[in-house]
Amino acid sequence: MLVGMLKAPTTYNPKVNPENAMRRRNTVLYQMKRNKYLTQAQYDSLKAMPITLKYSVESQNSGMAPYFREYLRDDLEKWCRENKKPDGTTYNLYKDGLKVYTTINSRMQNYAEQAVKEHLKKLQKEFFAHWKGFKNAPFDDIDDKQINAILRSSMRNSDRYRLMKKAGADDKAIEKAFKTPIKMKIFTWNGDSVVTMSPWDSIRYHKSFLQTGFMSMEPQTGYVRAWVGGINHYYFKYDHVKVSKRQVGSTFKPFVYGVAMQSGLSPCYMAPNVTISVPDGDKVWVPQNSGKHKDGQMVSLKEALAYSINKVSAFLILKFGVSKVIDFARKVGITGYLPHYPSLALGTADLTVYEMVGANSTFANKGTWTEPIYITRIEDKYGNVLAEFKPKRNEAMSEETAYLIVSLMKGVVEMGTGQRLRGTYKIPYPIAGKTGTTQNNSDGWFMGITPDLVSGAWVGCDDRAAHFRSTALGQGASMALPIWALYMKKVYADNTLKISKGDFERPKGELTIETDCGKYNQSGDDPAKVNFNEGGGDGGVNYIVKPKPAQRAKK
Repeated sequence: MLVGMLKAPTTYNPKVNPENAMRRRNTVLYQMKRNKYLTQAQYDSLKAMPITLKYSVESQNSGMAPYFREYLRDDLEKWCRENKKPDGTTYNLYKDGLKVYTTINSRMQNYAEQAVKEHLKKLQKEFFAHWKGFKNAPFDDIDDKQINAILRSSMRNSDRYRLMKKAGADDKAIEKAFKTPIKMKIFTWNGDSVVTMSPWDSIRYHKSFLQTGFMSMEPQTGYVRAWVGGINHYYFKYDHVKVSKRQVGSTFKPFVYGVAMQSGLSPCYMAPNVTISVPDGDKVWVPQNSGKHKDGQMVSLKEALAYSINKVSAFLILKFGVSKVIDFARKVGITGYLPHYPSLALGTADLTVYEMVGANSTFANKGTWTEPIYITRIEDKYGNVLAEFKPKRNEAMSEETAYLIVSLMKGVVEMGTGQRLRGTYKIPYPIAGKTGTTQNNSDGWFMGITPDLVSGAWVGCDDRAAHFRSTALGQGASMALPIWALYMKKVYADNTLKISKGDFERPKGELTIETDCGKYNQSGDDPAKVNFNEGGGDGGVNYIVKPKPAQRAKK
């Protein structure tokens, strides 16, 4: 049929002119029989078969990596505007036959999309069940007025609203139309569903879906191998890899601990897990732990990061200073706004998946930050290279410091909040990682580091007021870590990818810092008595250390 269409693609198009296409196809079959490529029996059998069309019209919403492709399109249109042809005119992305080479690996992209669907399809059921019967679902801790403000804002950002405005309708008429039930398509994890629902209710319905941002990159080359910006590009077009900024929570803590490693502390260094009160204007910041692990006791830094102990992170940022932590984060590629407050230690900053994955790749790349890139070159239609792209690099820290941070983060998987990678998902290979959970469980994160691949996942609703009401369901280990685990299991199983299953390479020679806690001998001042005014704390921070009250002896 395809060969037959070459003579006249429209005349013999099987969709437009099916009878013509059938006659033309049979002519080709006859020629094959006449030239002894088919027997008479084969010809008779094939000639009697109908033409069955199985195809779909590709759009910006279908196919592999739609979020990446859309972000790439915007990038390329900008490049076309800024670059000129030899004749002085600008390039046209759609007409000039440009060849664009990206770093995306089709198999890894497919595994990432499969992992997102597999986990979030299941998690969404739990989310709906979790909110069943609640009047304000899926919004928590806000009143009807605030909910209506969220829905009205979304209404005004919709295509339907803009078209009605353009047609001359006023806001009262538009809102009435939005609250009138009509037949429409809505998203479900089992495919589109046609229902009768008001556009207003559909906004609330679609805001009930958990979204994700996932990116995977090679730390040595900077090549982005997989990019999943959301769950369905037709219904949810906002990219959660490079556009969306969300509070990072405890995934920021490795940068705080990195300053400690860079300053000469060992992962075995014993720090006080005690309450610290820090005056902040007319208020007092008192960080609390989410669990009770060794509360009021001394803990090693490795154990403190593994269990994500907030009080130790606060101790470290006060000991070394907020400025040093921000400087460290900048060196590993964090470009977003970082609030200059001690609470930064607990991840109060809003950052992208793109920069967080890039920053964590520094640890796997022996201390050298490599900018994540997704285009390698652009050629014209004749194959002439118009542009080549190389990642920026920065020696952010020593190889030893990077190795110590990896050692700390391996503890998260070995004994801490990332243990389910071993237990539930049974991944036996060396992994360093960090979970993150933010206020009210609005954001769940996981950063996973292996020698050859660094990947990160964020999960949450588009609106921060929509979230799980319990940390058991809303923590990063439950929301985001499973995507990483499912993705890496598929990657490890694909031997053609040649992803290392070995351990992180130890720096050559002897380490200057002891990592064997059995041999470690802590010297110097007792950490519980550190004077934060002398510890680099940005010109002096007044503090109060509150040791845990002694338990009364039972009679």
